[in-house]
Amino acid sequence: MSTVTDIDARGTRHCETSALGVLLRHHGIDLSEPMLFGLGAGLSFIYWDGRNMDFPFLGGRVKPFDLTRNLAGRLGLELLVQETTSPRKAWDNVVASIDAGRPVGLQLDSYYLDYFGSKIHFGGHVVALYGYDDDKAYLVDTDRQGGAVSTSLTGLARARAARGPMTAKHRSFALAVPENPPAPLERIVPAITACADAFLDPPIANLGHRGIEKAGKLVRTWLRRTDDPRRDLPRAALLMEHAGTGGALFRNLYRDFLAECTDLIDSGHLRTGHALYAEAAALWTEVAALIGKAGASGDASYLDRAGSMLEGLSRIEREAMQALSRLGSARLRT
Repeated sequence: MSTVTDIDARGTRHCETSALGVLLRHHGIDLSEPMLFGLGAGLSFIYWDGRNMDFPFLGGRVKPFDLTRNLAGRLGLELLVQETTSPRKAWDNVVASIDAGRPVGLQLDSYYLDYFGSKIHFGGHVVALYGYDDDKAYLVDTDRQGGAVSTSLTGLARARAARGPMTAKHRSFALAVPENPPAPLERIVPAITACADAFLDPPIANLGHRGIEKAGKLVRTWLRRTDDPRRDLPRAALLMEHAGTGGALFRNLYRDFLAECTDLIDSGHLRTGHALYAEAAALWTEVAALIGKAGASGDASYLDRAGSMLEGLSRIEREAMQALSRLGSARLRT
């Protein structure tokens, strides 16, 4: 058996920030989960549908692993990424890191993990691995999945080898901290403005505030979009609130990030953005509940109400990001 010692196996709400927290705390950098999410400019929105999809997908964050890249770049950390098509090489990469006393992050398909409660394929899931023996791998996942957990080596290998949407080629990663990296708190304003600018000026209509507005129109058609509304609509609602999103499709995490920032930065623009995201988070939870009720009852009026709320959310979040985009000259409190 080989295990990295002194691991703080704190599971939190979202998989990628949970794993990043483990890796960073190993280097003595202890930031809250909302701060990790915000510094990684993690908030976004996507409405995605396609011919090969059983049902539309609503996403509330940037693409898997973009948050990790953003955070490492912003904090001046070295991101060490390994990918391979060889399962044997992939496992050797992990063993080398653990045997050297370094936890490692893995991107994989959660469907194959023994402990995972929801058997849905998701190739963008991220965990931190801190040990292994002849039969099992020892991981840190979200609180919802159990925090410090274990899975069979066979299941882990299948999860890492999976192919499909959002998967990576046996991706493993670690972080290295150089001498004199920038202080995390000094990177708050650039992270907020970068996130706001991307949200306000999306390249296609499925993203950002434009994507939320589009979702408001299309969600009204969802009972006609599915052959099994009792399955697909409650599942969509579950994903919005509980499937690693921190609730409210990540708006709760961003609200809490902005709240933490208001204690550090004196800015009316920041306070405006925080107040609007507090409002938005509550409304996203209501939208999820309405979608679930529509699936359970077959009553389209719930989707009409959800659509109206989403159109209002597009305006609220646009106004919030417009305020946050003006933070440029704001400074930390002294």
